Amino acid sequence: MLQNGKIRVIIIDDSAFMRKSLTLMLQSDENIEIIGTARDGEEGYNLVKDKRPDVVTLDIEMPRMDGLTALEKIMKDCPTPVLMVSSLTVEGADATLKALELGAVDFIPKGMSYVNMDIVKIKEDLVAKVKSIAKRKSLRETLARLKSLTSKKTSSGHATQTFITTHKRLNYNYKTIAIGISTGGPLSLQKFLPSISEKVTQPIFIVQHMPPMFTKSLAERLNSMCSQVVKEGEDGEVVQNSHMYIAPGGKHMTILKKSISQLAIKISEFPNDTLHRPSVDVMMNSVVDIYQDKTLGIIMTGMGHDGTEGIRKIKNLGGQCIGQDEESCIVYGMPKSVADAGLVDVVSPLEKIADILNYGA
Repeated sequence: MLQNGKIRVIIIDDSAFMRKSLTLMLQSDENIEIIGTARDGEEGYNLVKDKRPDVVTLDIEMPRMDGLTALEKIMKDCPTPVLMVSSLTVEGADATLKALELGAVDFIPKGMSYVNMDIVKIKEDLVAKVKSIAKRKSLRETLARLKSLTSKKTSSGHATQTFITTHKRLNYNYKTIAIGISTGGPLSLQKFLPSISEKVTQPIFIVQHMPPMFTKSLAERLNSMCSQVVKEGEDGEVVQNSHMYIAPGGKHMTILKKSISQLAIKISEFPNDTLHRPSVDVMMNSVVDIYQDKTLGIIMTGMGHDGTEGIRKIKNLGGQCIGQDEESCIVYGMPKSVADAGLVDVVSPLEKIADILNYGA
């Protein structure tokens, strides 16, 4: 692993153009080496089993053996961090979410037309994700741990007193919960959100870094698993209790006062100068403007530092923050940024965050 200091990658894709494009993009970084390419899932599976790379990029639609079948075989016989290369379609979104359930770490979206300009746009993100994933020495164990977690709905609505008292206690006066999450998020949300008790009725606002269509598929999947209503946020809709709102891909989600007693969601492309859209910072800044010190921010697995400034504002106005711990993160980037800034009240493994919320319900 990481022989000669380089990250060893295998590319599996039935398109010769995509194989070449991904190779050129990844090898533009001196720390990445392509040790093999394959034209279908069967060839790719055998190559991974033989060469044991550090990271695999895997297409979904391929002849002979498709990407999902290959992924299942890889995760069973030679577990390896896999990055899916997914088309920006509803079908592509559904297949990608299934891949993440099967153990893929993350995905890179590609345009439907193999136009060079479309492909080049993913270069920076692709290289960053491969390097970030490869840094996690215990990623295989983390993925196995995530997959083994149950997603049972909580019946008692309370966590054990023992766990809560090992951390700085929250004051549980919050009226809303704002969650920021990125790489590793879909699987983590599927393990976390269904464990939140129906007694937790505060509206929950979620930014998961994903492209359009993917967030809608994610919301629908989570809605079938959770006690609360989970939906993609819509412009102008009234905020309701016992609802979880996921920001739509490619747009920012904020909230505003519709009347003295009503809040409404606003969906917009502005500001248009943020690194991410949707942005955790933009969402959290908006939420805390309304709820002030009654805001609880949660920062979970993901690359980068989106959410740090939002949490800073929450803390400055008297709110609180839970940060996911390093061991349970797929990528310990966003939570680390918040922790390093000294903004976290409680550090928690993924499987205990719902217990913390349920304890105060």
